[in-house]
Amino acid sequence: MDLENQARIKDLTDKYGKEDLIVILGGAEAEASGLAAETVATGDPTFAGPLSGVSLGLKAYHIFELKNDVNADVYEEQIGMMEMVLNVDEIVEEVKTYRK
Repeated sequence: MDLENQARIKDLTDKYGKEDLIVILGGAEAEASGLAAETVATGDPTFAGPLSGVSLGLKAYHIFELKNDVNADVYEEQIGMMEMVLNVDEIVEEVKTYRK
């Protein structure tokens, strides 16, 4: 997760609190998605960004996990092709790891 997005998430958490916030990820690789989920849950593991040492405790979900919660036509138009070419199960399992 880049430093700018870390700062945005930290600012939103400061402004609104973390109780009602979730993070929706869209990474194409399991490792990158997991790293982003870890960053918003327990802090930046690379110790390089605004969330370095900051445990927000936010829950992250990959957009693949929310398929049934999104308008079907919008999902198909925006995400359907990626769902066919990426390892969805691997990505979802990696992101779930950081919600446990």
